[in-house]
Amino acid sequence: MAYDFLGLVNDINRRLNEVELTSSNFSSAAGFYSSAKDSVNAAIRFINQHEFEWPFNHVEQEDTLTAGTARYAFPTNMKTPDMDSFRIKRNSTFNNQTQKLKIISYEEYLDNYIDNDYNTNDNIRGLPNYVFRTPNLEYGLVQPPDNAYELVYEYYKLPTDLVNATDAPTVPEQFRYVIVDGAMYHAFMFRGNTQDASMQQQKFVDGIKNMRTLYINRYDYLRDTRVTRIASHSNVTRAS
Repeated sequence: MAYDFLGLVNDINRRLNEVELTSSNFSSAAGFYSSAKDSVNAAIRFINQHEFEWPFNHVEQEDTLTAGTARYAFPTNMKTPDMDSFRIKRNSTFNNQTQKLKIISYEEYLDNYIDNDYNTNDNIRGLPNYVFRTPNLEYGLVQPPDNAYELVYEYYKLPTDLVNATDAPTVPEQFRYVIVDGAMYHAFMFRGNTQDASMQQQKFVDGIKNMRTLYINRYDYLRDTRVTRIASHSNVTRAS
């Protein structure tokens, strides 16, 4: 069974002994089948909302800067940006090396660099050194760029709901069962079977915990950088 919207809905249909849908009647299906579609999306939505930084929602974004423009909009599907990932790419045309940008707070920008928003002089422009996040889903640069540098950063996206039969979720296929367990909870609730719904809900929550164990609960090793000095001892001969 394909790992797509149609396949996930039919997983529910098989568990409940319902007639399976096909690609030809999927879009027009109503009643319980329409509820099954909603159940799949609800389960996927819950998984994605449960953790901000699932690695399967990770995106690398590249923006071409505009000379003199200091502020840029984040993508509309952004959930959370990795502000520590901003860098200017190496560019032989502009003769710049790859440079990682340092983070400053928006308050620090207002205190020290706010005149950049109004100053149109070319002498304040250059290769950006700092990045800050604004309150309105934008990021800003200091200094304002003097060329069309290529800026790269990373973020975690908000996936969209599945619509078409062949739409596939961003959740990896090995966790198909977690999506189905979550969808079965909603399917049982739709039928008024609260006892089985409660059991499925617990399986769903346990499945998400397993996903967190694999993807989120990382333990970084600490490297001891201390320099160990070995004291030298001189042999001293004492005269008696």
